Amino acid sequence: MKSLFVLLLIGAAPPALAQHAGHAMPAPAPTPAPTPAPTAEQSAQPGTMDHSQMDHSQMETDAQQTPIADHSQMNHSPAQAETVDHSQMDHGAMAMPIPAGTPPPSAGSGPPRAADAIWGADAMRPSREQLREEQGGQTFFWFMADRAEYRLREGKDGYLWDVQGYYGGDINKFWFKSEGEGSFGEEIEGAEVQALYSRAIGPWFDLQVGVRQDLAPRDRTYAVLGIQGLAPYLFEIDAAAFLSNKGDLTARIEGELDQRITQRLILQPRAEFNLSAQNVPELGIGSGLDTVELGLRLRYEFAREFAPYIGVEQEWKLGRSADYARANGEDPSVTNYVVGIRFWF
Repeated sequence: MKSLFVLLLIGAAPPALAQHAGHAMPAPAPTPAPTPAPTAEQSAQPGTMDHSQMDHSQMETDAQQTPIADHSQMNHSPAQAETVDHSQMDHGAMAMPIPAGTPPPSAGSGPPRAADAIWGADAMRPSREQLREEQGGQTFFWFMADRAEYRLREGKDGYLWDVQGYYGGDINKFWFKSEGEGSFGEEIEGAEVQALYSRAIGPWFDLQVGVRQDLAPRDRTYAVLGIQGLAPYLFEIDAAAFLSNKGDLTARIEGELDQRITQRLILQPRAEFNLSAQNVPELGIGSGLDTVELGLRLRYEFAREFAPYIGVEQEWKLGRSADYARANGEDPSVTNYVVGIRFWF
């Protein structure tokens, strides 16, 4: 009877109670063990964390229960931003741009000897002398063999030299030059030296005066007045007039232009014109345009101071000069194939 009564009670129970009666309830989650206190060694290392002692199941539960911040409720208006007080900023430390245009008149209005008021004139005097010497007062020595070459041509081969240099400063210099040429096995056709005083008349040109002494074919002395420098478009110009002790007036104009193919390979066209105010038969010089030389040289600069070259140069004697050359058994037109070296120090 008692068993029958129990069965009747179970049948009349609600469905939920019937379900719980057929299933075992899960055991409650165990209470996490307390985390042991760190040891003395762990306390001495504040950056070290023992992950083996952490309860990761509790971390997962806390992460699931942590609410996610609702950014839509945040106030992003500028009014809530912190206000920066620009008056407290050090603007002197900021880089100021250089103003465009010419400097104001007040830029150079200070006294020329302002440092004397601080250090004294006696202390500043040697400093000014040193500055003057190092910034424009230096003296230099410079020498260059512009052309030192062997000439292959019809008949006997020849040679030529063309050297120059100076000693001095930026404004005043002593300038020296020498040119000469000839054929091997024969007397020198021409040789000269010049000693000149040179003074700068601008950033690019020097005015030169002095003397020229011819050593061949005849001894003759000339007064020299010339100009040398760099013309626009980088043409190197050397022009001079010569008045001999015999009263002969002649002139010479030389021009060169360096055309860089690469930083070391340079093509140089060159032209030279010789003129005379009168005939000078003993020197084979005719009045007017005496001779013309046009050349082209290709050099390679192993260093800026040392450059071998090859080239070709054509010479013409014109007018009465050509007649003098023919009378002496010479060809008034000569082609030279040249091999040479250009160096300076």
